[in-house]
Amino acid sequence: MAILVDTGPLYALSDRDDQYHNQVESYVASCQESLIVPSPVVPEVCYLLREHLTVEAELHFLRSLAAQELVLEHPTSNDLKRVIEILEQYRESEFGMVDACIMAMAERLKIQVILTLDRRDFGIIRPKHCKVFRLAPEMS
Repeated sequence: MAILVDTGPLYALSDRDDQYHNQVESYVASCQESLIVPSPVVPEVCYLLREHLTVEAELHFLRSLAAQELVLEHPTSNDLKRVIEILEQYRESEFGMVDACIMAMAERLKIQVILTLDRRDFGIIRPKHCKVFRLAPEMS
C-alpha cells in the first residue's frame, strides 16, 4: 500500500526546528510503504524551502524526487474534474486546489492514508473509496 504526501510533512522533514520535524521523521523512518508526492505539492514545498530555509534545502528535496526516493505522481484529467467537484462540493471549507488534488488522486489510486499536518481539510472530506482518510502521523 502507498501513502500520499502533503506539503507540510515534506517541509517539516527539512526543517529541524519545525515543531513536527521529529514526528514526521520518525513516521517516515518506520514507513514501509511507498511515499507518493502529487506533482502540485512540489512547487509549494520548493517555495517554502527556499523562502524559509535555503536553496540547498530546495535542491535536496528536488534531488530526492529525481532519485525516486519519493514517487512523483501527476494528476490526470479525470483527477482535475474530480478536483473541481470537490472544490464545488466543499466550497464553504475554502481549501485549495492542492489539497483537493491530493484527495482526488487518493480516490483514483485507492489510497486511504495521507501523510499530512492538515487535520482540518483532510478530516472534512468524505472520499468515494473509503469512509474517511487515515491521517498520519498520529498527532500528540
